[in-house]
Amino acid sequence: MADPENRPGPHTSPLPGYALLRSLGKGVIRPGGAELTRTMLTALGDLSGLDVVELAPGTGATASAIVAQGPRSYTGVERDALTTRALERVLDGRGTVSVADAAGTGLGSGSADVVVGEALLTMQGDTAKDAIIAEIHRVLRSGGRCAVHELALLPYDLEDGVKQDIRRELARPLKVNARPLTVREWTVLLSRHGLTVERADTAPMALLEPRRVVADEGPLGAARLARNIISDPTARDRVREMRRVFRAHRDSLAAVALIARRTTIS
Repeated sequence: MADPENRPGPHTSPLPGYALLRSLGKGVIRPGGAELTRTMLTALGDLSGLDVVELAPGTGATASAIVAQGPRSYTGVERDALTTRALERVLDGRGTVSVADAAGTGLGSGSADVVVGEALLTMQGDTAKDAIIAEIHRVLRSGGRCAVHELALLPYDLEDGVKQDIRRELARPLKVNARPLTVREWTVLLSRHGLTVERADTAPMALLEPRRVVADEGPLGAARLARNIISDPTARDRVREMRRVFRAHRDSLAAVALIARRTTIS
């Protein structure tokens, strides 16, 4: 059910795409869905006894899976104070929440074994991407790992002109300057900040496809989401446009989960 403090209606029109979908009741807003998140967490292995930081955890779907493993500590860094309330309810005392920006967490240097971030870097420009990844490197201990789940472009040698066209088309319905990279570009970007990619898993970008929505939200959640979209013509038009763009570029869009280790000084 949509958050009553952020209920869909005419005011949803200027919201960024992720915020619009959240206001309509979509709980999973990650390009590879809950399945790729599970793959990513499985690749990280046992988190018990580790200090884990999650950047922009939203309402806590991934946080719940992390704390269920019994890490030594869990810290969610979320800049939206309203969202932190839902996250705190999910954590139920099993972790802490810090209201801060992903590029300036305020956490101690070398204080984390694992840093997780999903659907965060794609929505940033180049300068902001660099700042966030540099912060991840700073917070990680030597040998620590980061796991990021982002939107990717295919194939690795996609022409620059095509990349720009896709980014421009994504920006219109999403109302953010989405800048997905190829898997190779994501790997190089992380490497430039002293994070060596050890594993990359991909999945189709099917965020708004009916089968994925049911898999991520469950039948009842999918029905509530559909009802909320139908009841708000402005939101309905934007969601349709998002899905149109995703489908138009389905051969060039994918989701990627990367596991990288802090191996060098940034």
